[in-house]
Amino acid sequence: MLLVDDSRDDAELAELALRDGGLAVECRRVYTERALREALAEFAPDVVLSDVNIPGFDGTEAQAVVRELRPSLPFVFLTGSLYVPDPAPPGADALLLKDDLRRLPDLLRELLAR
Repeated sequence: MLLVDDSRDDAELAELALRDGGLAVECRRVYTERALREALAEFAPDVVLSDVNIPGFDGTEAQAVVRELRPSLPFVFLTGSLYVPDPAPPGADALLLKDDLRRLPDLLRELLAR
């Protein structure tokens, strides 16, 4: 799994939620466009989780890079924002509140089963 998030704590919480949910995952975290491009070239994630708001590089920009380089890779937005668009933003496979990470393992199982 590739995490696009400037917060190490939020990334660790997402990884912990997946492990607690019974998923064996290898996680990498990036928070710049360059690092995202490098990670997609060097690492074969099953899914990308991206914060919506990242200073200097937001989630929609991350999504555009992923769709450019790996169009079929599942892409999930994570947000701590109180405003949550419904459904997920266009082109994303899902959107999940960071306060609701307990749902993350089941969501990823569903996306990966497609």
